[in-house]
Amino acid sequence: MKNRFRSLWVLAVFAVIICATCFAQSPGEAVYKQKCVACHGPDGVANSGVGKIMRVKPVSDPEVRKLTEAEMIELTRNGVGKMQPYKGELTDAQIKASVDYFRRFIK
Repeated sequence: MKNRFRSLWVLAVFAVIICATCFAQSPGEAVYKQKCVACHGPDGVANSGVGKIMRVKPVSDPEVRKLTEAEMIELTRNGVGKMQPYKGELTDAQIKASVDYFRRFIK
């Protein structure tokens, strides 16, 4: 009986760990949702009220699509147009992670 209870306990802990891993956000997704989603939208389409007012280009725009990862990182770090610079507010790793997350919408 003890072995069965122990086995069920281990199985339950394992299931919780698996579920937590499945539902966890990537660091880039968390930063994107915190700092970027208001203007760029949850899927990069920039159809939010703020995105429309600021005329944010959607991820489908050819100018956005042709940007390299390094260029996007620099634009995020230093700001562009009405977009504020995030240098000093976000770490380089956070900026790269959020750009990587945003670039997933390009595909």
